Amino acid sequence: MSVVTNTDAAAAPKGRRAIAGDLAGVAAILLIAAIGYLVFPNNLALLTRVVAIALLVLSLDLVTGYGGIATLGQAALFGAGAYAAGIGAVHFGITDPFAMTLAGLTGGMVAGLVCGLVILRAHGLPQLVLSIALVHLFHEFANKTTSWSGGSDGLSGIMPAPLFGLFAFDLWSRTAYAYGVALLVIVFIVLRIVVRSPFGMLCRGAKEDPVRIRAMGASPNATLLRMFVLSGGVAGVGGALSAISTQVVALDSLSFTQSAEALVMLVLGGTGSLFGALAGTVIFMLFEDFVAAANPFHWLTIVGALLVAVVLFAPKGLYGTLADRFSRRGGERP
Repeated sequence: MSVVTNTDAAAAPKGRRAIAGDLAGVAAILLIAAIGYLVFPNNLALLTRVVAIALLVLSLDLVTGYGGIATLGQAALFGAGAYAAGIGAVHFGITDPFAMTLAGLTGGMVAGLVCGLVILRAHGLPQLVLSIALVHLFHEFANKTTSWSGGSDGLSGIMPAPLFGLFAFDLWSRTAYAYGVALLVIVFIVLRIVVRSPFGMLCRGAKEDPVRIRAMGASPNATLLRMFVLSGGVAGVGGALSAISTQVVALDSLSFTQSAEALVMLVLGGTGSLFGALAGTVIFMLFEDFVAAANPFHWLTIVGALLVAVVLFAPKGLYGTLADRFSRRGGERP
């Protein structure tokens, strides 16, 4: 009895710290979103794009940071969500933003299931090869199904209805930005709960020691497949947000470049941490936009130098390195 009591007593402060971390994360997202709105009132389209890509990077962190799955095909899930929302709006008259988001969520989950079934048949480097092959197959499929996807011209004519019947998705992207921030907060809270749940712990166990997970009677592949489906849903929501905000879906949403950049953002912030995924996305995209505007001829060199410096001097990512330093002082990495 005393052992159980001591265990519960020890778990209570940890639970309170986790809840405090969740609240701090939500507060940070809202604060940064408000600052972005005040600093860039005429460039909310860029900030909405940052939110959409942040959802993509969060989805990649689920399978790579928490599940240990090597993939460079995450854009296939993002693009599937974008096309599902766009096709629903153009061909089936689904213009309600919430219904479009649900369509993107469903499309991303289906794509996640398909990709997971293929990628999890291999390990290590073959996983990367399969993921690259899949994103190219998705890209080519969208390119060939012109009557549905618009092909190389993109899928246009997406006209989302006003949010709650009151707030139109205009060129200023005010409504799209607010909607995107709300989606990001909801997804962040859900994922924080998931990664701390027994399922999240099982995924980490499958990453660290799959043999022990099998000895416990669980299937590492089945566990990681469920995580892949969840990851697809998160990426699909990001894709749907992109379709709603830009009102067009282009083939670059399914490009290998999109997947590679998402991985770069994740490494920049730090893998295995939702906060790191968000930090890496914001830093990379805003830094890229600033440098490209300041030096349109050599901006790639500057961005490349930043990434080399981070990998050499902060191998756990910017957020991961800072979190480790704080943890040594008695804190705990969220």
